[in-house]
Amino acid sequence: MQLSRRALLATVPGAALLAAAGPLRAWADGTGGAPGAAGAAGGAADRATVLANTVAVFAGTAESNARADIAGKLTAMAATARTRLAAMDAAGSGELFSGLPLGTDDAHLTSSYQYLYEIVLATRAPGAAAPDLSGNTGVQQRVADGLAALYDGYFGDQAAGYYGNWFNWEIGMPQYATKALILLKDTAAVQRPGLAADYVAAMDGYLRNGKDGDVDLDSRFHTGANLADITTDRILQGALLDDDARITKAVSDQSTVLAAIDPYALRHGVTDGFYADGSFVQHGSVAYTGSYGTGLLTRVVQTVKLLDGTGYPAGADLAGAARGWVAGSFAPLLFEGWMMEAVKGRAVSRTTTGYADAATVVESAVDLAEYYTGDEARALAGFAKYVHTVSRSAPSPTSFTSPVSAARFADILADASVPAADLNAPAQHSAFNAMDRTVHRRPGWTFTLARSSTRISGYEYMSGENLTPWFQGAGAHYLYLSGQDQTQAFGVDHFTAVSPYALGGTTAPVEERETVPELYGTAWYDNPAAGFTSSSDAQNAYVYFPLSTGAHSGGARLGTYGTAALVLSDDAAWAAEQAGLLPADFTAYRNAQAVKSWYMFDDEIAVLAAGVGDAAGRAVTTTFDTRIAAAADPVALTGRLRDGSPLAGPGTAPLAWLHYADPAQGVAVGYVLLDSPGADPRARHRVTLETVTRSRRLVRTSNPDTAVTKQVFSLGHDQPAGAAHTALAYAILPQAAPDAPAAHHRDRPLTVLANSPSAQALRHERLGITAVNTFTPGIHRVGPLEVDGPACVLLREHRDGTLEVAVSDPTTGRDTVGLSVHGRPRRAGAADAGMTVTPVPGGTRVQAATRHTYGATLTATLR
Repeated sequence: MQLSRRALLATVPGAALLAAAGPLRAWADGTGGAPGAAGAAGGAADRATVLANTVAVFAGTAESNARADIAGKLTAMAATARTRLAAMDAAGSGELFSGLPLGTDDAHLTSSYQYLYEIVLATRAPGAAAPDLSGNTGVQQRVADGLAALYDGYFGDQAAGYYGNWFNWEIGMPQYATKALILLKDTAAVQRPGLAADYVAAMDGYLRNGKDGDVDLDSRFHTGANLADITTDRILQGALLDDDARITKAVSDQSTVLAAIDPYALRHGVTDGFYADGSFVQHGSVAYTGSYGTGLLTRVVQTVKLLDGTGYPAGADLAGAARGWVAGSFAPLLFEGWMMEAVKGRAVSRTTTGYADAATVVESAVDLAEYYTGDEARALAGFAKYVHTVSRSAPSPTSFTSPVSAARFADILADASVPAADLNAPAQHSAFNAMDRTVHRRPGWTFTLARSSTRISGYEYMSGENLTPWFQGAGAHYLYLSGQDQTQAFGVDHFTAVSPYALGGTTAPVEERETVPELYGTAWYDNPAAGFTSSSDAQNAYVYFPLSTGAHSGGARLGTYGTAALVLSDDAAWAAEQAGLLPADFTAYRNAQAVKSWYMFDDEIAVLAAGVGDAAGRAVTTTFDTRIAAAADPVALTGRLRDGSPLAGPGTAPLAWLHYADPAQGVAVGYVLLDSPGADPRARHRVTLETVTRSRRLVRTSNPDTAVTKQVFSLGHDQPAGAAHTALAYAILPQAAPDAPAAHHRDRPLTVLANSPSAQALRHERLGITAVNTFTPGIHRVGPLEVDGPACVLLREHRDGTLEVAVSDPTTGRDTVGLSVHGRPRRAGAADAGMTVTPVPGGTRVQAATRHTYGATLTATLR
């Protein structure tokens, strides 16, 4: 039986958990020295600096708050505080704030702490924006009373606490309480001198790690963004209690998130964090740059600011690491100010997502620019200005957390000497194979692909969020088009209007699946006797974010071009159920089968699929692309069938090409059906354009019950029940002119060389690129290449006869990948470490040492 965190907590005597309160209270009462003071770094001046920095970061300074361009933020801050005070005035029995009954709902308790913090924050903000609040000791006294009441009645009782979500007790409540106590330091010290010490002792107790409540770096809960949250709190707690040892240890612990995760030499078994290729993973296996990743970035940059002017960093290059993340991990995932869905986990179902997520990245870039000079500072500042310039919902200075940062951003926007400049190249291919994601960027559009494997989860569901996620990591793609308001194409309304079985790029069995709340009546599968509690390992593995059971998912990159490969597989829940490892009342679902490849060029993305079908004999649907448009948009579909006749409208027909246009949004996409070995030339394709109305609550239980009406366009292929497995091939032409699909079909720049479950390949004649993905053991002979076993290979021939070859191992399990290039023997030019080039009779042998490369691409030039 696997115990929940609460159950584990209950096994420790309450007296032991609060034992640390003794020395803390002694210090607070003036009867003892600061805990851990012996040999500690820092000192009174440094601790005072941390406290002053904290107030400045969150409440602003007299200088920042006097600026007219920050007035809107201060006005909003004051308005929020007044709203919270009104809710406090209207509170009923068992409430601190009206509408938040306490005692059984940990989310209400967390919100109560948030409200107290928002009230006291307005009282500490310098300036004349809120004369009724600024410096109001009476209001501060009410907040101090509220903190005391919450501690005495709820948070301080270790035996009664820890119900609901562990995050609220270890991170959510401590974040707000710690900052509020700092803002109230003088007021609380007069009213209840031991309150801060009591709170910190309780926080240590909830962490429940080690003899002193320190951070447990071996805990799966204290990793990545969560670790940054916890350690930032502990830095502030150390400053609050004059505990230098706590500060220096927290800085040391936080610095462990700076190093790239090495999957072959894990530290403390942790897979959460940033990887060498820029990937970010949280919860052990979820691609999460756009949510938890932004949280980690924010916390690290805040730490830089909180420790500014002190000696605490102890050599940890927090700013340098964060700067690298902005450029290599976050910038590629922002499209004209929109954070991509493929890296947002369950957050894709929230109504406040997309453009708003960019503000945290921009604020971090603004802050980091202050710690650099010259080109580095200009690049960060220019990126912040660029995002503001191109975004349809631009981050404004008033959206920032810190008034000081907001003032800096306003200065950047007004500075004509800082050019707006993206950190991405106009043509760029980013292979984030460590999190099974690919981003292919061209002027006017960006294509993003989400895969899954035995390393990366197929999706994330949790807490009633992202209710229908089943195929989001099964080759789902997102095609972002320039100039469009992305809220009209993606975001929560996309997942509301589009069937979860018809996401662009996916193959799914035709069946109706039930959400977790529909299956079990709760937000999780509750069976403690079988190890299923709200935060258990089993819940994670089989309900919240199950891994796929196939290891084959990866891709190769050659300059600005790339390929990706995926073998669809069942998830871990289905495999465990078939093995008899799950309770009888647990429900798991079986997936369809397919082998897929994506080839990404300048003007098109080509997709090959083979072995498409279902071993259980169910009907299967493969969706080439899906787009949404406003109900009134004049969407136009034009096309031709294989016999040359025009497309009559939505329905099924053997298509040659199709053009989709939404002039109201200024976007268009072309589609060309490719001739392919194994594909049925008589195959009929499904074209639909329908107006649908659905509620946002279909994708998130806490969303407002808002009706979303959209036109939904879909292009795909349907296989009836019992049909034989088949092959498919098509190309997507982003931002295509009306005549582009017909010209592409006529000129045939793409030739499909192979399309089977063992090998898929095509040739792009104009670019001189042969792209091959292989999936099975043995020798695969395709075009000018012979490839040994599973691999992703790109071969490009230049006009001068020079060849470039790129190789990766999409299984991450091979020591070497070998291939032969037919033709005259060649010698090695430039080559990555691990690439061996040997001339042989009739060609050239290339050997790539892929051991421990984790799907990274190795390249060589053959002369």
